[in-house]
Amino acid sequence: MEHKTVSLADQVFEHLETDILSGKYQRGDILTENHLCEILGVSRTPIREALRRLQQEHLIVETGKGSLVLGITEEDLRDIYNIRESLEAKAARMATEIASEDEINELKSALELQEFYLSKQNSDQIRLMDNRFHEILYKISGSHVFYNTLLPLHKKVQKYRKVSLQSHLRANESVAEHREILNAIINRDADAAERFTAQHVRNAYNHIIGKD
Repeated sequence: MEHKTVSLADQVFEHLETDILSGKYQRGDILTENHLCEILGVSRTPIREALRRLQQEHLIVETGKGSLVLGITEEDLRDIYNIRESLEAKAARMATEIASEDEINELKSALELQEFYLSKQNSDQIRLMDNRFHEILYKISGSHVFYNTLLPLHKKVQKYRKVSLQSHLRANESVAEHREILNAIINRDADAAERFTAQHVRNAYNHIIGKD
């Protein structure tokens, strides 16, 4: 019974986290236990546990009248991309140095699917394959710490990435940048892989804030 309660709380947390990070719940919205119990069809216990975890993630704050949605602020966005630029560049260097041929082929397959969906102008699938490309890159760096740090950060900016990749120009640029990163890894050029990855993350941020 206890295991089921924890599992349900995990599901509620992931559901609410996605709703906040995707923009379904906007900054300033109020979430109440009664309302969430009603719309999710669960008891108060998993709702309270999920809200507690969302508060720990600084996505909401308790007001006494409900939970105020904070979401991702402009400052959060800047900090997340600064961290990603530094760590992803290092992850790409590490991947270049140790990735097996099978792992490189896995990265190549993700990129080829992204290129296919780009030709179809399917922005949702482009974004999913973008997720896949980055997740594989984190994994083949060989560092659990890098993987467990970068994957949640990549997820936290999903709302902004979705809007960005709906731009056909940015989607083309992003896929081309992934191709540069992959080619550097294939050629075992760690300096280039690190440089291209840092520039890729920087370009993504600049597009989001309108500086490109």
